[in-house]
Amino acid sequence: MSSTTSLVKKLEEQFELPNVAQEFIKKSVQYVGIPMIGILVFLFLWSIAAQNIDTSLGKFPGPSVVMEQFGNLYEEHQASREKEAAFYERQDERNAKRMEADPNYVPKVRAYTGKETFLDQIVTSLITVMSGFLLAAVIAIPLGIAIGLNKTLNTAVNPIIQIFKPVSPLAWLPLVTMVVSALYVTPDPTVPKSFLNSMITVTLCCLWPMVINTSVGVASIDSDLVNVSRVLRLPALKHVQKIVLPASIPMIFTGMRLSLGIAWMVLIAAEMLAQNPGLGKFVWDEFQNGSSDSLGRIMAAVIVIGFIGFLLDRCMLQIQRFVSWDKASAAR
Repeated sequence: MSSTTSLVKKLEEQFELPNVAQEFIKKSVQYVGIPMIGILVFLFLWSIAAQNIDTSLGKFPGPSVVMEQFGNLYEEHQASREKEAAFYERQDERNAKRMEADPNYVPKVRAYTGKETFLDQIVTSLITVMSGFLLAAVIAIPLGIAIGLNKTLNTAVNPIIQIFKPVSPLAWLPLVTMVVSALYVTPDPTVPKSFLNSMITVTLCCLWPMVINTSVGVASIDSDLVNVSRVLRLPALKHVQKIVLPASIPMIFTGMRLSLGIAWMVLIAAEMLAQNPGLGKFVWDEFQNGSSDSLGRIMAAVIVIGFIGFLLDRCMLQIQRFVSWDKASAAR
């Protein structure tokens, strides 16, 4: 009997391995092979189109030119870091000599004021967009919960949301700049005004999707859950904590993902218009520069902007999967 059982197991193992291999190959083709084919076709079409487009600055940059510019931008970043290190080294040596000559001398440490590199501007844009997005979330999510729970408040606030929701960041930016200049008056600002202008503009533009989705999610909570809360006589805050938030998390995160994508697009436009530090300013400066490398560098920035936007969306999706009870709502 035991020999028969062992034979059956061996036969099952022999027939199981090909099925596993087939499933692995199928998933590899679906999730790796097909996307790679799409990317290769895109690169081929891009190369063909670039060779046939002449601009005032020369040929439109193809993939090889853009890759070359990525290398140049990284080399410029490395050279800037070396200059910064040399600047601080010279400053330390100078201060050391002054202190040897005069023990009472108080060393002065000056910050390096070199031009921001491409990588520096990426970091600046990420800090700005996340600051504006988090500020919007702090405002929008509680407001959305209140609107979803109170029909009267929803009726009162909904017209305001519908009016301001479609307003372009280009319309908000001049107003924000004037208000910040009028209210934020200090000879030595801790936070640069340019940062505040971009951050507040981002906040104003990505506020509305979060408010709308949060309120819809709260308003559409299953009536059985509401009845359970009533039976248990939960206080208002406990009702929100135990019933409202867990049930509306999928819709809240849908709004947050939409808002984060809008925030990233808005930021680039705001930086270009207001000449605030960041990727938007980099693109505009290269356009104004008009050198033979400008188109390639702009295209490199465009690819980086798109890739960062994709990564931000994926990060938000992973957070949604982690905190949400409804894993199907965070499938992709």
